[in-house]
Amino acid sequence: MAHRRLPTIRVSEVGEYVYCARSWWLRRVAGLEPEGRERRERGVTLHRRHTRAVALSRLLLAAAVLLSVAALIVPVVGG
Repeated sequence: MAHRRLPTIRVSEVGEYVYCARSWWLRRVAGLEPEGRERRERGVTLHRRHTRAVALSRLLLAAAVLLSVAALIVPVVGG
């Protein structure tokens, strides 16, 4: 007897189903795409850009703290 592979259901699909089971069914079973795909893709792009900017700002903040601590320690140790 051949094993049949079950379809993969992602966590995002579970969230979509919980939010609106009909929407999930229309996309997953009926194969229909909701309108506004380009707008959603643009939103994803903007969110990724924002995520990178936040990560960079955290890195710069950490560097600023380390340099501030170094600026306070150098005069004490050096002289």
